[in-house]
Amino acid sequence: MAGRKLRFGAFIAPFHPLRENPTLALERDIELVQHMDRLGYDEAWIGEHHSAGYELIASPELFIATVAERTKHIRLGTGVSSLPYHHPLMLADRINQLDHITRGRVMLGCGPGALPSDAFMMGIPVSAQRDRMDEALDVIVALLRGEEVSKKTDWFELNEARLQMNPYSRPSVEICAASQVSPTGAKACGRHGIGMLSIGATQSGGFNALASNWAIAEESAADNGKTVDRNNWRLVGPVHIAATREEARAQVRFGLEDWLYYFREVAALPLAPSDGSDPVDALVNSGMAVIGTPDDAIAQIERLEKQSGGFGAFLMMDHNWAEWDNKKKSYELFARYVAPKFQGLNENRETSLKWAAENRPRFIGEAMAAVGMRVAQHIQEKGTDNIRPEILAAMGMDKKPE
Repeated sequence: MAGRKLRFGAFIAPFHPLRENPTLALERDIELVQHMDRLGYDEAWIGEHHSAGYELIASPELFIATVAERTKHIRLGTGVSSLPYHHPLMLADRINQLDHITRGRVMLGCGPGALPSDAFMMGIPVSAQRDRMDEALDVIVALLRGEEVSKKTDWFELNEARLQMNPYSRPSVEICAASQVSPTGAKACGRHGIGMLSIGATQSGGFNALASNWAIAEESAADNGKTVDRNNWRLVGPVHIAATREEARAQVRFGLEDWLYYFREVAALPLAPSDGSDPVDALVNSGMAVIGTPDDAIAQIERLEKQSGGFGAFLMMDHNWAEWDNKKKSYELFARYVAPKFQGLNENRETSLKWAAENRPRFIGEAMAAVGMRVAQHIQEKGTDNIRPEILAAMGMDKKPE
């Protein structure tokens, strides 16, 4: 009987260094999702950023509308929409429209906003972002379920607001809230009974908080008369794989330093050593990233399953560490050799192969007996005098029977 099927996808911020043509970089992001769709990936989540020059997609909704026309199966999520940056009715209306034009392939990922520089440009106090996310999420969830909402806060107002169309997906578009180390996202997930998106699942703080954040989500859900489902929990971590570890390590040298520079100097996350040691060693040895083979990726996912207690999807953080062809090959290797391990794709094949091998003597015997019967029947019908010598030889009869 078929069992649980873990889903796979990518979390595409994206990260593009300043030395590249930004138009071509965006086109490659679109091509990547097309590539994933052909390979059978389940999901792609698209980020929203407005400053700092690396994470180039300002509107995940525009990106999703574009790539939806160029793909067939893959589901497309906002990864994530920064709720304090949008009037909640406007955002809900755009997502609802995408739900219809994609025939239910869109998902809404929510967060407070990752870059303080974005909030600064819009005059939004960083200290207010998480409160505003909670306020917006309260009404967006209701609106996307077709409900009427009236609410006034210090930054938005809704008067008998409702979306013009009921959702295409029932009862609603799938909604997830971002979670890292703090309990903010986990509490929001539980309060509304929505999915959780653990963006920093392989960083030490995020990894250590996996089990506790899920427990917080369950507790919050119980307090609010909701339930949460591990199948709607997504974990994110960087992966680059090749045929050998040596090849993978050599390939990521192409763009790793650009990525590390961005996090050291702009995003201010301690992802690389400052003592001059090899950053590849640091990322691999800490468990932050997989830079190796399909077997290394399998081991990372098993490690995450053990730590978390189980989840529904693993998303590779897209990073552009390797050149384009090597990056696409990494995604292909993952789809060919990693995903089947967790999706039970070959269980029946293995059972069928074992059954055929174990019964080979019986099957071969029956096949040879069937051939012998046909040979005897043919000879009886034609007589050996009317059969050419080479045919007799093929039948194992080098001379005519006396």
